[in-house]
Amino acid sequence: MSGSPRHFTTQLAVIGSGIAGFAASIFAINRKIVTAQVGNTGAVAYTTGYLDLIGKLGGTTDPVTDPWQALTRLRETEPKHPLCRVAADDIQRAFTEFTDFLGTCGLAYSSPGACNITALTPVGTLKQTLCVPATMAAGPRALAANAPCVIVDFKGLKGFSGAEVVANLRDRWPQLTTQRIVFPGMDRGEVYPEVMARALEVPATREKLAVALNDVAGSAEVIGLPAILGMHRPDHVLAELERLTGREIFEIPTMPPSVPGIRLRELFQQVLPQRGVTLIPQQRVTALSFADDGATLALSDSYGPIRVHAQAVILATGRFLSGGLEAHPAGIREHLLDLPVTQPADRSDWYRERYTDPRGHPIHRAGIEVDDSFRPLTREGRRHHERLFAAGVILAHQDWIRGRSGAGIAIATAFRAVTEAEHFLLS
Repeated sequence: MSGSPRHFTTQLAVIGSGIAGFAASIFAINRKIVTAQVGNTGAVAYTTGYLDLIGKLGGTTDPVTDPWQALTRLRETEPKHPLCRVAADDIQRAFTEFTDFLGTCGLAYSSPGACNITALTPVGTLKQTLCVPATMAAGPRALAANAPCVIVDFKGLKGFSGAEVVANLRDRWPQLTTQRIVFPGMDRGEVYPEVMARALEVPATREKLAVALNDVAGSAEVIGLPAILGMHRPDHVLAELERLTGREIFEIPTMPPSVPGIRLRELFQQVLPQRGVTLIPQQRVTALSFADDGATLALSDSYGPIRVHAQAVILATGRFLSGGLEAHPAGIREHLLDLPVTQPADRSDWYRERYTDPRGHPIHRAGIEVDDSFRPLTREGRRHHERLFAAGVILAHQDWIRGRSGAGIAIATAFRAVTEAEHFLLS
């Protein structure tokens, strides 16, 4: 039998536990805004760990090497795109602030630079991204230098093949080879990246793996591994393996859910409460209401009902995977407030005839509308409420998958939403 509701009071409530939601909490922490973050499991565990800004532009197949120049072109061709609602300087500041925070928590990232980094995908193709974890940084460097490198995979590991990586990169990286070994203590049946990562936090396992790596590395100066270098201290695990082998080592993301995404999720869930955020994870907000003196979020857990009272709210619930948008026979709807969703006029227009159509599919551009202060709009074009803001891929007019821009949209719009919420709280 559930008890009476537990009440929390905060300045800012962030709804959502994806990159946008966690970024909003980080930006709020840095501005000393008292924050609560709630929401069911987001899609963080499905990320590669790369932080993309713009990797592809609509209507082109060429990879974007200069994302800042691409942003200028995007403003000309897609002015309603969420990234076009944020100044370039603010996007730069947002990425810097976000990656600096991760670095202080023990998960170092490269700084956002003037150009994209050419990084490896789980299957050995290449993609453009703005920032990479420090554990993956040696890979793009070795690729650019055509350094002698061996990709090592493991017996029993599915979803990652060194042979596939080498086959796809043979023309671009002729000095790339592959070897398969047995992970220490896991010589029977299937092995899993998350289990391997946690095992490598034990010094004895690192020492055994280093011996096995040196046995097959030959003359290679660099070793590439699937992303398994520890869960909570990956930078330390990397440094120790490099010390033990005497070689540079880098990770390649595996198929999702992957260790780099789980690292981010567990870091956020551990660190944010330590920094003062009231974190209520794994629970879906069932109702959100507004009054003259604030907003109230209703949710519950196994102990009973919870009420969160906030002065401002950021909606960062994502799209279909995270539950921010729901697809129904009659159309797409926003699940929490029934905000109007910009979408194709008819369900038959959601997808084009060819799955690989270079124009993408209209359903992937569905989302809610916001004004210049990132406040969601009603069907009449008015603000739903002055206390409500929105961020992330729930916003309309962008196909983040096709544009390789999911993290960029999340981080940049969260930065703006928090900035606008701060102005409101101080007014």
